[in-house]
Amino acid sequence: MKKQLLPVVALLLTCSLALAQKASFVAEVIDPKIDIGYGLATGDVDGDGREDILMADQKEIVWYKNPQQAKAPWVRYVLAKNLTERDNVCIAARDIDGDGKVEVAVGAQWNPGETRDLKQSGAVFYLAAPNDRTQPWEPVRLHHEVTIHRMHWVRKADGTYQLVVLPLHGEGNTNGEGASVQMIAFDVPENTRGLWPYQLLDTKMHMTHNFHPLEVSGNFLGLAVGGKEGAQVFLNGADGWASSGNWMVNNHGIGEIRTGTLGNGQLMTATIEPMHGTSLVVYTKDQRTVLNDKMKQAHAIVCADFLGQGRDQIAVGWREPNDNRQMGVRLYVGTNAEGTRWQEYALDEKVDMACEDLRAADLDGDGDLDLIAAGRSTRNVVIYWNQRK
Repeated sequence: MKKQLLPVVALLLTCSLALAQKASFVAEVIDPKIDIGYGLATGDVDGDGREDILMADQKEIVWYKNPQQAKAPWVRYVLAKNLTERDNVCIAARDIDGDGKVEVAVGAQWNPGETRDLKQSGAVFYLAAPNDRTQPWEPVRLHHEVTIHRMHWVRKADGTYQLVVLPLHGEGNTNGEGASVQMIAFDVPENTRGLWPYQLLDTKMHMTHNFHPLEVSGNFLGLAVGGKEGAQVFLNGADGWASSGNWMVNNHGIGEIRTGTLGNGQLMTATIEPMHGTSLVVYTKDQRTVLNDKMKQAHAIVCADFLGQGRDQIAVGWREPNDNRQMGVRLYVGTNAEGTRWQEYALDEKVDMACEDLRAADLDGDGDLDLIAAGRSTRNVVIYWNQRK
């Protein structure tokens, strides 16, 4: 696979929060020939101590092996292909048994217009790993609802894990009206090739789009679920999952949601509004701040401290040219303690990126987070290498 190394704009940050600080990113196209790139995940697939990249592409579930040396190629392996007659749509990867290697689950049979026929819409698989993880993995079919759309491995307060899966619609739902979305929480059985117990949680929400585990300093607080009606928090207790009754956002339709920190114990929530929308919005305790309202088909957010400031920055991606013929990935850096002022920086002026999904991970082990993007119409996977040090 031929690699493309492309310079990206250097960022010079001078603000009241920190001394003058330089950061720069270099873009590397590691795969220029994907189909859609519906979903990304990161984690150590083969146990070599390095973060690998995983992707749910249109018909294949793949992973890219992190090379042991700089400028070496990222070798692509296929975990599974043609799981269903329709597209794959999401992926979750996490080491849940402590062996240093990720477990993988995927969603498929993507058919958002079909909300009644379970055979024609939605599928969930656990992929059982072979001894040689470069070989195909065994798909284990789990329970599903219609229009399966997003999933996460969630570490509960007691240290055990669940696979939580979110559909787009409720069964029989039409145009976001009708039955509410049933979120699925799977317990992980000892025999992962056997039956997986699960709980259905009636979200009382219609047309959900994405959700985010609230994990702060290793403690699991709940799930933030975003959709047509806004965003609310769900908690896991002795009787399983239930709504907390707390709406983080109300009366603003949400497509993507992530939480982060402003430092000093202050939290923030970043959203894309509405679904497949135009606006990047930050919610703090007392304020709703629109950072950008000129995107088109915005579809990905990451909140992470790329710059070592002790507070998070926000990366956002959109997948269609806006009125200024722009698309791609932008980084937003806060310039005040309250989270109401932000500076925008373009990360991809030298590389085409119709961003479908984003993930952050320290891929080169230098202590700084890098950014990975999958491009839909551009059909590429790009690493934005963090050159802060």
